[in-house]
Amino acid sequence: MAVAVAGRKLAALPALGWWLVMIGAVRLSFAVCSFFDARTVRACTYSDSYVTDVHGRTVGVWTLLSCTLCFMCAFNLENKPLYAANFMSFVYGYGHFIVEHVVCHTMTTASLVTIGFIAVPSIVWMIVHWRNAIGHRPAKQA
Repeated sequence: MAVAVAGRKLAALPALGWWLVMIGAVRLSFAVCSFFDARTVRACTYSDSYVTDVHGRTVGVWTLLSCTLCFMCAFNLENKPLYAANFMSFVYGYGHFIVEHVVCHTMTTASLVTIGFIAVPSIVWMIVHWRNAIGHRPAKQA
């Protein structure tokens, strides 16, 4: 019975939900790679700096947490606190990478742009969805 319910929920997933599932899957693959090889983090993100194994695993845990938020939000788009937490994970994450590039000079422009191809559309789409479906509901008239 639980499989049937999960199947119906998956089939009824809106486009934003599918997008978040895809982003979660990409993040999951990056997190797994980060746990086992810090060179993945260096090659994909911090190409202008030395990355230790501990730093690689820390990035892996951080990415795994954001992956979990994506998956949970994808299946619960109507949950305002969860939606806000997932939205802020995109904002904080991309803000972090902008600081790494502009202030710390530990990221290349190519890495920042690549991450931006995922972060910026996600942020914009989530704002539009919040305004249209979650945040602004017309008041009931008596």
